Amino acid sequence: MKKLFRFRRTGLIGSPVKLLVLNIVAWIIGILWITPFIGLFMTSIRPYREVVLYGWWALSPFNPTLKNYYNALFHPMFSLSRGIINSFIIAVPSTLIPVFVAALTAYAFARFSLPMKKYLFATILFLMAVPQQMTIIPIFFLLKDMHLLNTYLGLILVHSSWGIPWITFFLRNYFSLLPVELEEAARVDGANDFQVFTKVVLPLSLPGIISASVLQFAWVWNDFFFALMLIFDPNKMVVTQMLPRLKGQYQVDWGLLSAGSIIAMIVPLLVYAFFNKYYMRGFRGWAMKR
Repeated sequence: MKKLFRFRRTGLIGSPVKLLVLNIVAWIIGILWITPFIGLFMTSIRPYREVVLYGWWALSPFNPTLKNYYNALFHPMFSLSRGIINSFIIAVPSTLIPVFVAALTAYAFARFSLPMKKYLFATILFLMAVPQQMTIIPIFFLLKDMHLLNTYLGLILVHSSWGIPWITFFLRNYFSLLPVELEEAARVDGANDFQVFTKVVLPLSLPGIISASVLQFAWVWNDFFFALMLIFDPNKMVVTQMLPRLKGQYQVDWGLLSAGSIIAMIVPLLVYAFFNKYYMRGFRGWAMKR
């Protein structure tokens, strides 16, 4: 209380006027940030004629409908319902595989002495900086030679290999913050390295692992480039490939595209909301030493 009183006297917390200004600025930024989504949502629930003639912001006439969502989910040629299923088929294993492999790798980097460990870790950091566009040609021909082009497995392997470097970097820093004394106590009780990892390190690192999993899942779900270059069969296309194909040949149905965009973003938003507690704890644990 004394420190808080001293901060108030010196003006570190701020006067009521400053707090008011900060709140006004925060509200303005928040409104500007959410306005595009409001426009997207209003367009998605309005008939095509209303959007074209009056704009999404007009309140009269206003005849809300869910027809655009139904048409987007059950489009005769590019059904988003099929795209969502394909995205799940690819995103779930493309999250579990790299998180498992990267967790083992990160623990080795954090706890064991390896030959040329620093150079290996520097290589991982370098791989994180390589753009997708630089690797797509060799990846394309590699998958073609392995007969994995235009397959779920091929795209899963690409996403998994792309996620391992950054997840290793993320979890290595997280594991380094864990108290070594707990692992030493487990070894004294007779646990081997794998048991220490699975029964001590993993439970303590659950927030960090969930944070990495959420980010990886969202990245794979929102990916468009790799899917565009490696998947050609309309029945195997993911939701991000289906979405731009909802555009008509002679006219653009903005309501249909807006509804499809909201449908595509619902899944990662729900994942973020469901794991929000662990997600924030993971980043706090990664950012500061306990």
